[in-house]
Amino acid sequence: MDRGNCSSLTEFIFLGITGNTENNMTLFTIFLLVYLIDLLANLGMILLIRMDPQLHTPMYFFLSHLSFCDLCYSTAIGPKMLVDLFAKNRSIPFYGCALQFLIFCTFVDSECLLLAVMAYDRYKAISNPLLYAVSMSSRVCSLLMAGVYLVGMADALIHTTLAFRLCFCGSNEINHFFCDVPPLLLLSCSDTQVNELVIFMVFGFIELSTISGVLVSYCYIIMSVLKIHSAEGRFKAFSTCTSHLTAVAIFQGTILFMYFRPSSSYSLDQDKMNSLFYTLVIPMLNPLIYSLRNKDVKEALEKLKNKWF
Repeated sequence: MDRGNCSSLTEFIFLGITGNTENNMTLFTIFLLVYLIDLLANLGMILLIRMDPQLHTPMYFFLSHLSFCDLCYSTAIGPKMLVDLFAKNRSIPFYGCALQFLIFCTFVDSECLLLAVMAYDRYKAISNPLLYAVSMSSRVCSLLMAGVYLVGMADALIHTTLAFRLCFCGSNEINHFFCDVPPLLLLSCSDTQVNELVIFMVFGFIELSTISGVLVSYCYIIMSVLKIHSAEGRFKAFSTCTSHLTAVAIFQGTILFMYFRPSSSYSLDQDKMNSLFYTLVIPMLNPLIYSLRNKDVKEALEKLKNKWF
């Protein structure tokens, strides 16, 4: 990332969530609690799936990776944000900022793609359950996950390289609590049209592909479910999809609102609140959605509780 003749900027300074320091203790308590739940819930989900043989199926294999993605991108943001609520020096090194954004972007992109893969998995399970074990073998699942992480990393590298090759000639204060592209572009004295075009095209393509994949999968799922004669069978088939649909609606809805709304409606203060929701709250909600609405996970938790206590 050669910045040519730009000024030798070595660090950025976060302005934080709010300039009102009187509320910092309240904010710290709330977000620390959210982050701890996020940490425990996602780690717990990963360990539970690894420990219980009943959960060694493609659906839970993908769910463990969903928890891993949530854990990684929330941890890239959460601890630094919590420390900065009381720190006098809210600085982050230039390349530390690049690394934070790279990790964040990699796992957010990976989660977008993973939600589409999980929809495809549900389609295979419902449309042809007899061949499900063959069509979604461990090799196929591993290849799908490798593709998800490779595409996520490639997209993150493109955005990170373009963003941190820009010139930052003026202030180094980022009006945000982490390194994200929109506030960085506002600081740059370079022409950012290429960055904006790449965000729209590359990330837009990923979003369009994943949402299309989810919609197509659920169209086939609905057609398959309607062929089931018993009402109980139809309810059981749909019930396996409700948690996933809830996770998709919350995550994709927030992402679309964040990065694809008109620039005229962009507000940094509103952006911070939205960012807090999808960097800390959504990673906390996902394992809760799947554990509270999933019979197998509840049974595995019950067995683990009985074994330990």
